[in-house]
Amino acid sequence: MSMIASVLHLDRPAVKALRITDAYSLHRVVYSLYDDVRDPESKQTSESSGILYADQGGDYKGRKILMLANRQPMAAVGGQHGEVLSKPIPDNFLEHSQYRFKVIVNPTRRDSASRKLAPVRGREAVAQWFAERAATSWGFAIATEHLQVDKVEIQQFKDKQQRQVTIAQAHVQGLLRITDPAQFKTSFSQGIGRARAYGCGLLQIVPVLDNPFA
Repeated sequence: MSMIASVLHLDRPAVKALRITDAYSLHRVVYSLYDDVRDPESKQTSESSGILYADQGGDYKGRKILMLANRQPMAAVGGQHGEVLSKPIPDNFLEHSQYRFKVIVNPTRRDSASRKLAPVRGREAVAQWFAERAATSWGFAIATEHLQVDKVEIQQFKDKQQRQVTIAQAHVQGLLRITDPAQFKTSFSQGIGRARAYGCGLLQIVPVLDNPFA
């Protein structure tokens, strides 16, 4: 399946006009750029939307959002706000053995007794959680000496049904080595971890040609 990488640039007037104030309003804007290909039943079963994004933040000039999807986005939000630049991911992009990466993840563990999800707290605990999940679920191994948890933020907002949502977002970067190519391609195209609808899970990767694992 071909993937399309895009960047959404929003200047300050666009941010204001689109009423981007929290994680849900940004979700609404990003998803409005893509045709909705899921029926209500698919959404209820949590079928993947095929859309990933990562908020790069902004300054007094505006805001930048990276996006990855299995289809082409529109060129602007609502046909008039912002600018979207897109290009297809090359076929051989995922054929390298190691990459530098950045990703925003929602680190959680399920309590064995209550079965409820609980956030992973503390940077060291997040780093350990990330390395474990990478090895068991995502198709790559981590060079732990290069692993950085830059910051952890708490996002609180109301979703479409006006339910209160709280998610932790950890900004992680480092070096990875592919251990399961098929699983890694799935991780890249579908995202990793939870809260992918709200800006988590997009692996931002750059191939590494030397061998930092040696």
